[in-house]
Amino acid sequence: MGVSQKKVSVQDLEVGMFVSDLDRPWHVTPFPIQGFYIRNQDEVRALASHCRWVMVDVAENRDAGEYEKSGAPSFARRAARRQELHQESLQLPPVQIRNPVVHETTHSLRRELKASRDLLVHAETAIQKVASQLNQETVPDLRPVSEVARRMTASVIRNPDALLWLARVRDTDDHTYRHSLKTSVWALVFGRFLGLEEPLLQQLAMGCLLSHVGKAELPPELTQNERQLDAQQFRVFRTYVELGASRLEAAGVSRGTVAVVRGHRERHNGSGFPAGVRGDRIPLLAKIAGLVDYYESLIAPREGYLPLSPAQAVSQLFEVRNIEFQEDLVEKFIQSVGIYPIGTLIQLTNGQRGVVVSHSPKRRLMPRVMLMTDRDQNPLRTARMINLATFNEGRNNDSALRVEGCLPHGTEGLNPAHFDVTGAESRWKLRQLMGA
Repeated sequence: MGVSQKKVSVQDLEVGMFVSDLDRPWHVTPFPIQGFYIRNQDEVRALASHCRWVMVDVAENRDAGEYEKSGAPSFARRAARRQELHQESLQLPPVQIRNPVVHETTHSLRRELKASRDLLVHAETAIQKVASQLNQETVPDLRPVSEVARRMTASVIRNPDALLWLARVRDTDDHTYRHSLKTSVWALVFGRFLGLEEPLLQQLAMGCLLSHVGKAELPPELTQNERQLDAQQFRVFRTYVELGASRLEAAGVSRGTVAVVRGHRERHNGSGFPAGVRGDRIPLLAKIAGLVDYYESLIAPREGYLPLSPAQAVSQLFEVRNIEFQEDLVEKFIQSVGIYPIGTLIQLTNGQRGVVVSHSPKRRLMPRVMLMTDRDQNPLRTARMINLATFNEGRNNDSALRVEGCLPHGTEGLNPAHFDVTGAESRWKLRQLMGA
């Protein structure tokens, strides 16, 4: 099944329709993402209060084989996915953070990048060492991981963009360690946005860093092919959570950190594992860890799997709100990282290509972009920064410059690491040009 668009009056909307566009800019409405399913009459009324008409997706006939081969959900498989999501929905009051902290940005991006440039290397080494020690059935030395978690937390508090930028543009070969590392960065950025106190952020970071160490005790064929496991293999695979949590517990890790590890695969409606707990039985930090773990699994490049773009992943998160993840946490996560998170490769409506370097929660579709090509996709000698929100002020829809779409990781000629992102006019790094 393919998808086309149809213009529909808001008076004719029905529950179950997928709204893909509005008759006005998304950022002037309360809807948190560009594209969502209508789940109840309240959402129909909300649309009617802001719009006269909307665009909805309509299924059209097409060979579905091309979508199945990707191994990943896609927008053209929404109808099938909607059937999959006829699971129990659980509504809870919004999460209330005790004594929320407003974390002020104290370091510039340039200063924080310099301070944290080697931190991710130390983090990956620390995670690998713990996994190796667990595999050898020795008591792991967790002090390096604890120190890394402390430093990561301090970095994100000082500036939430720097570590996320480094994690998004850095390449590494081992999926498990890369995944744990990036998950912890997403969690810290989200936790900072929620106003969590520094000790809780450290606990969250350490829990995410250690959340997958139990996989070190599983056969490699299970961890290398997680998306192609049969029922029996999956039963064995899912034991990694309790294996890791139990070993960390025995090693003296704090109860709060172990709770993050043990709860990061639980789901809001009780459909997760290992215990199948639901709703407010899942600790808040574990809810955060589970949400960002899921998000990173959708967008992470991996052999044999076609990742979703960040915008597609955000839409998928929105589909499972109050099913797999609590609704207000999903919406706040989207606000914290944007529709196009830092490090996302994009193409603008004028043909130029670049990478997102920052965003505003109030202008989710108008990020700040570092342009790396001209309109014909020829590389620029000097990268240029453009703030789409500022650029489009006073312009009508016909002359406005917008993000046309996301580009796959590794798109030829688009390597953000070749640029110095901190300058007003970023330049090619000389040592990169010389092949050093």
